[in-house]
Amino acid sequence: MHKIIDNLEIREVGAPVAAGSSIDDNSDRIDMAGYESVAFAVPITDCADTGVATLTIEENTADSDSGMTAVSGTAATDTSAADDDLNGTLLVTEYRKPASRYVQAVRTSATANIAYGNVIALLKPKRLPASQGATVSDAESVSH
Repeated sequence: MHKIIDNLEIREVGAPVAAGSSIDDNSDRIDMAGYESVAFAVPITDCADTGVATLTIEENTADSDSGMTAVSGTAATDTSAADDDLNGTLLVTEYRKPASRYVQAVRTSATANIAYGNVIALLKPKRLPASQGATVSDAESVSH
């Protein structure tokens, strides 16, 4: 039986973003050759009342930010009902069997301030076990 980290490659693909009401921040692009699925997770670290936090996946056939298009159905969105009510929560979105070779996560904010933590990508390789990406310093697993 494979461990979770044998089944997924984990990468840090985006640095934290300070609070803003009109954020439009792209993660690193990921080449999906050899992978069947990608999930992105990002924490909301601060929010103001009425702030809208969104995490979307974009794709492109070329390794370029120019020409990226949003993948329908991947927008994970939440709206703050009071200052700090979304703090410590996550936005998560997954894209299985991408139509294009390159993908990226996009963090946006609207209406009022939202701040984000690092973007983490979880990739499901077509062949197991998974190897961890260069942004993972060390990975250990134990079973009893």
